[in-house]
Amino acid sequence: MPDRFEILHKDLAGRIGRLSTPHGSVETPLLMPVVNPHLPLISPEELGLMGAGMIITNSYIINQDQELRIKAIERGLHDLLGFSGPIMTDSGAFQLSVYGDIDVLPLEILDFQFAIKSDISVPLDIPTPPDVSRERAELELNTTEMRLQEAASLKREVLLAGPVQGSTYPDLRERAGRFARGLGFDLCPVGGVVPLMEAYRFRDLVDVVVAAKKGLGSGVPVHLFGAGHPMIFALAAAMGCDLFDSAAYALYAREGRYLTVQGTRKLAEMKYLPCSCPVCQKYTHQELMDSPQRTKELARHNLYISLQEVKLVRQSIREGSLWDLLEARCRSHPRMLDGLKRLGREGQWLERLDTASKSTFFYTSQEASLRPEVLRYARRIGRISLEGEVLITSDPAADSSRFDNMLLYKPPFGPYPRELAETYPFNAEVPEQADSAAKEQAERNMRELMTANPEARFSIRIE
Repeated sequence: MPDRFEILHKDLAGRIGRLSTPHGSVETPLLMPVVNPHLPLISPEELGLMGAGMIITNSYIINQDQELRIKAIERGLHDLLGFSGPIMTDSGAFQLSVYGDIDVLPLEILDFQFAIKSDISVPLDIPTPPDVSRERAELELNTTEMRLQEAASLKREVLLAGPVQGSTYPDLRERAGRFARGLGFDLCPVGGVVPLMEAYRFRDLVDVVVAAKKGLGSGVPVHLFGAGHPMIFALAAAMGCDLFDSAAYALYAREGRYLTVQGTRKLAEMKYLPCSCPVCQKYTHQELMDSPQRTKELARHNLYISLQEVKLVRQSIREGSLWDLLEARCRSHPRMLDGLKRLGREGQWLERLDTASKSTFFYTSQEASLRPEVLRYARRIGRISLEGEVLITSDPAADSSRFDNMLLYKPPFGPYPRELAETYPFNAEVPEQADSAAKEQAERNMRELMTANPEARFSIRIE
């Protein structure tokens, strides 16, 4: 697995990585546009020109079409689709989730993916939906794990993905993650989550993904199946997801829907195109409405905005500002904010994965008190050893001549050694009037410091 995936930068549980495949390496986080082999609204060649480094298609659809099947076997998947970069293939699990049954055997569809030289092949798992009985979730997970075990034993030249199922039971998701990691899969998709995203159940999504990540560990690249809307990429990346796939760019275009990072608009109800992508520069709103190529052009806009957001996520990881982007994106919808707050409850897990040093900490909302940096300092403040007269003040210019020690005070950290004032995270930019969450955390930290130093005598001067 280390030969396939190299982690280059980290922030929260997110990371920039390099995934190596038989048709080249790609940088993650990465969005794979979904290509319907029957109805490619945008050709795979054009997808590559637009910046898609990797695409995903459905091997079951190709396998069921005799003409496509023969061409794929004779010419290979890449020649069939006209795409030279890496291609991932799904196994038909989506059709299984929709129709309840499909006309192919698990090993048959996997052998077909090997035969057409897919870069990443996926075994046929059971996509258990949310909220089913625990009995059903366990039974279907057992079937999935049996199929994964069979798949992992096969000789192959391509990457093999091991889906993680378990419905909305975090313990089953964690178990499934450990099982897949133990079999040595090159990539592990988290499946069965599209209904959660469609219902805006982002709090439950966080529970499911974090549980799976805890089982998988930090070294395995993770694909979040069905995560195609740009508003979710920052949250998914912060949880440690590396790959996303999007059919939304095409499906929404066919419905006349215009994607933005804040949500989705109906093109017919708009007056302006609030974007500077090539499509929105080329057309006015009315021209796009009247264009015979409206659906395709709208799909191109949807994909441009999605690919741009993934780039912004990568840049945020590189500069250590993913939380700032996450806060901004999660204010696009109240349920997204629920997801952020639930992720904040995983502070100890995030802290173990997060890098300790970054550039500047921006405190912009109460949720920032849940950041790993804040929790890390709260856990360590009791280690500060003090004696004699101690001044805790919010004024850096305060006269400390008669004190043995001086600590500066800044919510949400509370007291900290003034020698660290210009270092991260104490160089934080915070509002002049701290909110209740920041004040409460700072006060808890101050009480912890005073308890840890019972012999010291404290003077407190806080405006």
